Order: sequence, then C-alpha cells, then structure tokens
Amino acid sequence: MNDLPLTAPPSSAPRPGGNLPEYTVSELSLALKRSIEQGFSHVRVRGEVSGWKRHGSGHCYLALKDADAVLDAVCWRMTAIRLSVKPEDGMEVVCTGRLTTFPGRSKYQLVIDTMELAGAGALLKLLEDRRKRLAAEGLFDAERKKKLPFLPGVIGIVTSPTGAVIRDILHRLADRFPRRVLLWPVAVQGEGAAAQIAAAIAGFNRLPAGGPVPRPDLLIVARGGGSLEDLMPFNEEIVVRAAAASAIPLISAVGHETDTTLIDHASDRRAPTPTAAAEMAVPVRLDLVAELAGKTQRLSGSLSRLLGERRLHLTGLARGLPAPQDLIGIASQRLDDRAERLRLAAEARLGAARQRLDLAAARLRPAALAADVGRIRERLDGVVPRLVDAMARCLAGKHDGLDNFAGRLATHSERHESLLARGYVVVHAGERVVTEAARVTAGAPLELEFFDGKVAVTAGHAPRRPIRRSVPPIGQGSLF
Repeated sequence: MNDLPLTAPPSSAPRPGGNLPEYTVSELSLALKRSIEQGFSHVRVRGEVSGWKRHGSGHCYLALKDADAVLDAVCWRMTAIRLSVKPEDGMEVVCTGRLTTFPGRSKYQLVIDTMELAGAGALLKLLEDRRKRLAAEGLFDAERKKKLPFLPGVIGIVTSPTGAVIRDILHRLADRFPRRVLLWPVAVQGEGAAAQIAAAIAGFNRLPAGGPVPRPDLLIVARGGGSLEDLMPFNEEIVVRAAAASAIPLISAVGHETDTTLIDHASDRRAPTPTAAAEMAVPVRLDLVAELAGKTQRLSGSLSRLLGERRLHLTGLARGLPAPQDLIGIASQRLDDRAERLRLAAEARLGAARQRLDLAAARLRPAALAADVGRIRERLDGVVPRLVDAMARCLAGKHDGLDNFAGRLATHSERHESLLARGYVVVHAGERVVTEAARVTAGAPLELEFFDGKVAVTAGHAPRRPIRRSVPPIGQGSLF
C-alpha cells in the first residue's frame, strides 16, 4: 500500500455533497503512525517513572508523567538488560528513544533506547537510599571487615587491562616490594561493567588453594577518576554484595580521593587512589631490611649485656665461697693430730699392759710360769705389729676418703678446671661422678671430662675388684 499523506485525498472519489476524504480505520492509523515516527524519530523525554512493570517476556512497561501529562513507554527486553539505571516508581529520569503508535489501542508510546537519572541530585538520592538499605542488612558493619595480610604472596587485581591504573599499581608494587600479580580484566564503566566486576571478585574467591592458578591473598578493585555516572558500576548492588561476600581481604581504589562509591563501604579497606592501594598492599622492602638490622643489633647488644651481668653475678658468688684448700686444710690438720694421738695412746696402752704383765709374771713362780709367759710374750709380740699395721691401714683409708672428698669438692668448685689442666680426668656416668672402679659395669656408657672438652666412651671388661684383707678389730683383745 502506498503512503497516504494526511492531506491527500483517498483513491476513491468523494461522495456527492462533500469535499472531505474518506479513510478506513487502518489507513488513518497507519498514516498517523508514519507521521509521528518521522517527526519524532529521536527524542529525549524527562519525567517521573510510574507503573514500572517487567513482563514475563522480559519487556518492560512504564509511564512517564509530569504535572500535566502522561506518556506511555516501553523498553524491549534486550534494551532493558543494558540499562545503566534500574527504574523504580517515583524516580525522575531522562529517556532517549522514538515515538510510535499502537494502532490496536489507538495510543502512542515512547520506545526507550537509553535511560539515565535526571540530574545529580536524583542520582545521589538513589545512591543514598541504596546505601541505607544495604547498611541495614549489615553489609557495611565493621565486624565484617577482615585484616589485610602483612605481606601477601599473590595479589589479585580487578580493573581494565588497558588503562593507566594497572600500570600505576604494578610500578608502585615493584618499587616497594615486588609480588606476584594476577589481573582479571573487566570493563570499568558502561553497560555490563557491574556484572563483570562482580564475576571477577567471585571468580578469584572460587580459586582453590594449591591449584594450578594460585589463589590471591589480597584483592584490589580499582579504576581511575570520573564523573558520578562513570563510577556507577561500583555503586551497583551486585558489585557491593560481591565485595561484602569476598572471603579474600579486598581493597577498593575507585576514583580519586574525593570520590566515594558504595563498594568503598563494603570493602575491607578503602584507598583514596589506585597508587595508594598498592602502598597499603605491601610494605617497603628496604624499610623492613633496615628494621630487621636494627632489631638484630639491639638483640645482640641485649644478649651481650645479659651475659656480662650474669658473668659478673657469678664472679661475685664465687668470691663469697671459701677456697677448697681452706675447707680441707683444717680438717686434714685435725686428722693428722688425731692419728698421731691415737698412735701414741695405743703404744702407751700396750706399754702399760706389758708392764702389768711383767709385774704379774714376776710375782708368779718362775719355774711354773716361765713357759706360759714366754708364749704370751711371743703372742703379744705378734699382736703389736698386726695392730700397728691395722692402724696404718685405717689411717690410710681415712686419708683416701679425705682426698676423695677434696677431689669431689674441687670438681664442683669453680677451680676444678685448673685440676683438669694438670692432667686429671673426671668420669661421669650420666649425672653422677664415678669415684670407684667397682661401680663400673662392662658396656656402661661413660663420659670423660678433660680440660678442653668431654669424650664419650664405653667401659670394656668389668674392673678387677680389689681384695680387701680383713682387719682385726682395734683393741686389747684377749691373751688367753
């Protein structure tokens, strides 16, 4: 069918009696549709959203109104997916599209291609309402914030691969402390950017520990500065929820220092710029080296002072102890004196007994008792040497015990090293000092302490036990 202009007469002849052309309903509807679509093929309309509804087919229907009029509008499914703003009733928006008619209901409508908020005030109000709603869910609570690792081994970065942001972050990391970096490239503005950013955060969290792709210890979500509309992907609810649900500590570095987005509230740490995020991620290696050197020097000095104080304290305690020779000298002198007195007393007692015996023998009859006196004298002459010998052995045993005690005392004193330097050796069996060969068994582990160190040895055959001769008891005894 040819186009029918509104002013052209129809193909049929006019009725007699009138100059008005005659149209069919379809012809008039089509003529109106073409006229409106040609005259309003690209328009921008500002109004308040009313009656927003998404159909099961995915198409969206709404109305734009102001104080005096209402305009029906439709947003096809593929266009609705790409909208940067999620329409809500009462929201003031600016829609770009074309006007068309719907002949089936004799109405005209706006077919929306793009939609944006009408002015920064409305956009800020939308963001503030969204922030309050998410904060009420607890997504911004301080208890949810995780502590950043001191020195992460792997850092995951979510940003554009072509912008200056990734180069600034890599350069700053290389200057401070080089770390392994994994980049998840995403679009940081425009349609679909929010979904890519949320998918990148969730993808890093799904990496298994110890897998072929290392799991990051820290995430950085970054982009450069821009207008409020450019930063809108980082205000989307899907991105905020992904940042709050991240098990990996996350730093948000979106825009400049004065820019604030909703992901900043959900992240574990907000950085004013991407470069500042790199500074938060890792410490300065040279500062750590200098700090370690300083602490090492302080530790060495502290140990030296502690050892010096302990050595001085030990020296003071050693000075308070008496010398072993002083302890032993008096006892040794006392022993010598007692031994000499014992020997003289024994000789005096034997002499007195011999005199009494001689006196008794003189009183007896010489003829009857001469033989008995002789035998008694011989027996007495035999007892005296044995008694002297027994006294000598007893004194020798006492001297040996005193020497053993002196050696043990010297061994446990601070001067036992001087004895070892003269060739003495201390035999240890575990924590005990061995002083008798009879206490050593074959195969027993021993330790010989020399002047310059200790040597572990094993005892060979069992030592020969010394034969102890029986010592008769000291005393007069019976002569009969």
